[in-house]
Amino acid sequence: MKPERITLVGAGAIIVLAAVATVAPWLTPGVVDWRETFELVLAGSMALFAATALTWAVLTYVVGAGYESPDPAYGADDVQVRILTVDAESVVQQTVDSLPAAFDDVRVVAETAMDVDGATVHVVPEEFDCDAVRKGRAIEWARRQFACDREYVLYLDEDSLLEAFDGLPDADVVQLRERPQRTGSVFSYLADVYRMGVQIEQRAFARLSIPLFAWGGGIAVRQSVEDEVTWDRETLVEDTAFVWTAAQHCESFSFELATAVCRNQAPPSLTEITQQRRRWAAGNLRASTDLPSGYQALTRVRNFAWALSPVVTLVAVPLSVLGIGVVTTGLFALTALGLGVLTAFWYLRGVVYYGRSKLTWALAVPLTPVIALVHSMGTAAGIVDPPEEFRVTEKVGDG
Repeated sequence: MKPERITLVGAGAIIVLAAVATVAPWLTPGVVDWRETFELVLAGSMALFAATALTWAVLTYVVGAGYESPDPAYGADDVQVRILTVDAESVVQQTVDSLPAAFDDVRVVAETAMDVDGATVHVVPEEFDCDAVRKGRAIEWARRQFACDREYVLYLDEDSLLEAFDGLPDADVVQLRERPQRTGSVFSYLADVYRMGVQIEQRAFARLSIPLFAWGGGIAVRQSVEDEVTWDRETLVEDTAFVWTAAQHCESFSFELATAVCRNQAPPSLTEITQQRRRWAAGNLRASTDLPSGYQALTRVRNFAWALSPVVTLVAVPLSVLGIGVVTTGLFALTALGLGVLTAFWYLRGVVYYGRSKLTWALAVPLTPVIALVHSMGTAAGIVDPPEEFRVTEKVGDG
């Protein structure tokens, strides 16, 4: 992570100094041509964004072209459900209530005792010790503790309300889809709408030898694969780390998307979404060191591109609008326009994903730069100041 941190801090410092020198040249020494330096850094950032966007387009519309979730091969009677929580009893109750009655083996894995109707509650003992931490530790304890004669273990976060379930396709790991719901901040919610537009790239993951990430809030794992791979590793992103390990160590590993959708909670505030993305970014970068070189480079560049975008948005875009000290013609302007259009497309694609009832949110397209900033500022924080502990995103009981 050190190269990304050094580069990000350096680029940010150059852009800020160049901006100050452009607007108030008397405040900076004249040793460096700040205008030229500013334009070079900005052009490099735009090139990185463009390359990342092109990679996304190839993944989504070439590699993932024509992908459809396979027909279900296993039903609810082939699944043991495990819901992970710390102490959010009311939130968990809503999740249990959302499950179809066909699920007859529902477990809640909690850090504190609670009463939940329709499920058996298990409390992770304080004395249990393993390499995994926090959520991963709880999952690993459950794996060792529970007898499971079902084909799959379906892991749900405490706020993952299952909208519908028609079965699971035959694969080692089956990723459920998500549809975050607003719980507080409008911008946090719209940032998740934006993320859903970007996340359509998941349809390509079944055709990659290693999926680029996984969402643990709704993921089904074949029981035999879980026992072979285990969750016993120290990481902030136990879901993605598990899938990356399984893909590299299981013979004929398979990954599919399910048609089932979970209505989970969008972070309720800007602080919460920043901390959530911070953990994701730091965890993914740390876990990526175990990937083959090609996948490691792809993952790290993608994360770095998103991390740099807040700096550019906060400094470069306003100056571009004002026409101060920024290249505004030629290839740079064309690239900037194209990336702006693509950013708006990602947001609109997310709105469409939510369906007809949410189409009015398309009116927020002019706010897309701010929405993209909210989505990505935590990524920058995760690289510059990675967290050392797993932090659970705040949930609301009436979500």
